[in-house]
Amino acid sequence: MAMPTDIRVIDCMLGIPEAEDRSAWFEFFRPLLKDAQSVEQFKMPAQYMFKDIPQTGKTDDFVAWTVDQMDRFNIEKALVGWNGNATSLRAKERYPDRFFFDMPVDPNGGMAEVRRIKQAHAEHGIKAISVFPAGTLPQVAINHKYMFPLYACAVELDIPILLNVGIPGPRIPMETQRVEHLDEVCWFFPDLKVVMRHGAEPWEALAVKLMLKWPNLYYSTSAFAPKHYPKAIIDYANTRGADKVIYAGYFPMGLSLDRIFGDMPNVPFKDEVWPKFLRDNALKVFGLEK
Repeated sequence: MAMPTDIRVIDCMLGIPEAEDRSAWFEFFRPLLKDAQSVEQFKMPAQYMFKDIPQTGKTDDFVAWTVDQMDRFNIEKALVGWNGNATSLRAKERYPDRFFFDMPVDPNGGMAEVRRIKQAHAEHGIKAISVFPAGTLPQVAINHKYMFPLYACAVELDIPILLNVGIPGPRIPMETQRVEHLDEVCWFFPDLKVVMRHGAEPWEALAVKLMLKWPNLYYSTSAFAPKHYPKAIIDYANTRGADKVIYAGYFPMGLSLDRIFGDMPNVPFKDEVWPKFLRDNALKVFGLEK
């Protein structure tokens, strides 16, 4: 049950900073924040949940800095957000074998957003799209009609969609991210690959039930230190869900790689689960084997 040290890890949530101050990452949903502490004091909106948020320091090349951090922990590839800016383009051009990309999208954008997805897929080969339902403005639920064009587009392009599920860390309403909303989506889009992000708590047991029910539904461990992986998810991976649980970190948004991989050997996965969790499931779900 010990964590192997020879697996070339695929991290399915990692960020490339553009500056020492990373507050710009959270600007898109700042209008939703209403409490003074979140608005005036926090550097990241869920700061009350994280201690020792990683510091990047000063560098002239954050892309190379990120690759150096990956090399320290045997991370072969990382899924990072694509926004078409200079940092994304530089990462793609300089390190095509180290990064693959999901594009954060807004269901409020309608067909203009669908066209933007198709353009990014054609020109840059994005491997997924992602939505933070509670962070949309106005908020859009997982099973809302505005989401359906995005789901149809992902099916057409044969790429997964990553969805934040469970109570959001930032102090914003949770209703849009209730796990039961996934049931309708997986039923109506049987060919859509859906990857849950950010824990699904407090409905992690329901998340397991839905993964048992729907073959197209997966779970990633993003934003959770391994010490806090939900027991229901560990038990599921060790029994019927070895092919459904995918490693994702949260560096440098809220967790350091030292913290993640310092905790990781204590996760009680069975021997046969580790290669799938750290690598093989990501290869399959994101089409990296191609």
